[in-house]
Amino acid sequence: MSDKTPITFRHATGVEVVTLPQAFQQSLTVRPHAVALRTVGGLQEITWAEYGRRVEAIAAGLAALGVRRGDTVGMMLTNRPEFHLVDTAILHLGATPFSVYNTSSPEQIEYIFGNAQNTVVITEQAFIPVIRQANTAVTTTVVVDGPAESAVTLEEVENSPAEDFDFAASWQAVAPDDLATLIYTSGTTGPPKGVELSHRNIIAELSALADTVEVGFDDRVISYLPAAHVGDRVPSHAANLVRGLQITSVADPREFAAALPEVRPTFFFGVPRIWQKLRAGIEAKLAEAESPAKKKIGTWALATAADTAHKKLAGKTPSVFDKLQYGLADKLVLQKVREALGMDQITFAGSGAASIPAEVLEFFLGLGIPVVEVWGLSETTGVSTMTDPDDLKLGTVGKPLRDVEIKFADDGEILVRGPVVTPGYFREPEKTAAAIDADGWLATGDVGSIDADGNVTIVDRKKELIINEAGKNMSPTSIEDSMKAASSLIGPVAAIGDAKPYISALIVLDPDAAAVRAKALNVPDADLAALAGHPDIVAEITAAVRQGNTKLSRVEQIKRFLIVPENWEPGGEELTPTMKLKRKPISTKYAEYIDELYAPEPGDAVIDLK
Repeated sequence: MSDKTPITFRHATGVEVVTLPQAFQQSLTVRPHAVALRTVGGLQEITWAEYGRRVEAIAAGLAALGVRRGDTVGMMLTNRPEFHLVDTAILHLGATPFSVYNTSSPEQIEYIFGNAQNTVVITEQAFIPVIRQANTAVTTTVVVDGPAESAVTLEEVENSPAEDFDFAASWQAVAPDDLATLIYTSGTTGPPKGVELSHRNIIAELSALADTVEVGFDDRVISYLPAAHVGDRVPSHAANLVRGLQITSVADPREFAAALPEVRPTFFFGVPRIWQKLRAGIEAKLAEAESPAKKKIGTWALATAADTAHKKLAGKTPSVFDKLQYGLADKLVLQKVREALGMDQITFAGSGAASIPAEVLEFFLGLGIPVVEVWGLSETTGVSTMTDPDDLKLGTVGKPLRDVEIKFADDGEILVRGPVVTPGYFREPEKTAAAIDADGWLATGDVGSIDADGNVTIVDRKKELIINEAGKNMSPTSIEDSMKAASSLIGPVAAIGDAKPYISALIVLDPDAAAVRAKALNVPDADLAALAGHPDIVAEITAAVRQGNTKLSRVEQIKRFLIVPENWEPGGEELTPTMKLKRKPISTKYAEYIDELYAPEPGDAVIDLK
């Protein structure tokens, strides 16, 4: 498909739309008195009619502050209704809203704002100090949660429209190739780049997803992932504008699980660690059953669910007995688990942004929640391939979406072309030319393969492959996933072995699972540092690593590991905000630990399985 082919989305009203403002204006007419945006508990509820009025008012106020078509506007906000109001208003001006992660340092903000060249930032009182520590071109600060020194409140913006501002003319002038946002990559391999996403890109993505993902004005989604990530920007915010999903914002991402039972989302997307945490929570709850009988029934139900999922994935037809057994397990336990979890009304569940262990997908399939795996990049507007919920094909990331072309370079790197591919990196023509060739093929940096049925398999990031001292190429992600699948107690894992004689690993305890174990071990107040050295914890992790090793070839198996006596937080030194490993910073920060893993006589903290 040519990169100039017109892309439209057939709105629920029957109108073909080509930009986000055009789609939003159609959405306003469908159910004006229904709630479009809300917070947990309904403390804030904004109807579509109010949404439309406030967007127009904010757009007029921002115009008075000098925001014009083609400008960039920075945002540093938690997940809250005001994000959607402000972002949508900026889009109606033909300007480009973009977000930065709430964990950003002054140096990171300085770099990103320097690239974006925005003079306006919209934020909350809590983030003003870190923004003002950065040396930027910002001249106007808008605060959404009350007054602040040398700042304008959002209320003041709404009540101070530009004279003679023509709102309709403004949004109608927005063109498909105008930029709808910038997604600043998390910078695991260097400074972040501003991925340009046009209205055309996002409309193309939502149009392709509509072939298989049926959502609309009756659907509910929780917005808890950072708005700076494409995983929230497109399937939450853009889908709300175009397809009418109701959004419940969760300001603290750690509280997403507590919000599930109240919201009962029909659409839910999570990064792999989210699904692993949910699984660990379910297993912990069933293990804490009040009576031995309930605990036994829970264990049996999960085993029945696992057996059913395993047979389904193997393509085996369940026997009458299998069906009866699963039906009983569902009635007694699984249905109640789904209801308690708040996922009893799910119609679409997805995982992406990183690799997810197959065992986790199998667990949720048995539970009655098939989780599809998606693959893509910020540079491809999110999803490029997706598995089928009726045929998950574990180990693959499914087939390409409509109009997405895939081919492979000589070294196995996946190349993507289509209307979802970014126009380039903002104000970085050299990096754009290095990533996208003259024919429009994007070099993704991922190495993979495709089977006869068209299902894509991801091996790993091209730059992250481990090449040991014997020249063997290995995927650190597959090694790490094998360990995480073996025990819910295992959190992030960093496999090490480049130019080394064997694979070793740094293992971090999952803080939630560790807290459950600490209670069971009668040391409820023990911190992660203490638990990392607790004999029972070390024994459980050792057993899990041995079990994980059985899924790997001999050369891939972990021979030594060390339990890191601290937590790795999203957005910290070791993890990106979406929980990808920052491998270079990890190797630098933990250089002494890594040296110990390869020492002839390792210290007591090193577990040697050789």
